[in-house]
Amino acid sequence: MSIGETACAYAVMALHDDGIPVTAEKILQLVKAANVKVESYWPGLFVKLAEKSNINDLIMNVGSGGGGGAAVAAAPAGGAAAPAAAAPVEEKKEEPKEESDDDMGFSLFD
Repeated sequence: MSIGETACAYAVMALHDDGIPVTAEKILQLVKAANVKVESYWPGLFVKLAEKSNINDLIMNVGSGGGGGAAVAAAPAGGAAAPAAAAPVEEKKEEPKEESDDDMGFSLFD
């Protein structure tokens, strides 16, 4: 997300929170007051989003987007053997090791 998009998103939330109708002009006023330059089309897009969506629902459901399910291939009919498709390989991400106080050379209770 670009700085302009982020600024417009915050402007929409601020306007909505204060009970002010969300308009392109109001978004531009807030963005200009914050000294952020945005592309001319962003305020209009955010106004359309605000008109078609419930802002409270959008705020409360941040990050709860549905994940896509894995596609499952159906077995071929008629008993014909089909070449086996390679199973998707899941990459294991190593979780960053948390540093302990001993690693930093001090302890909270020294």
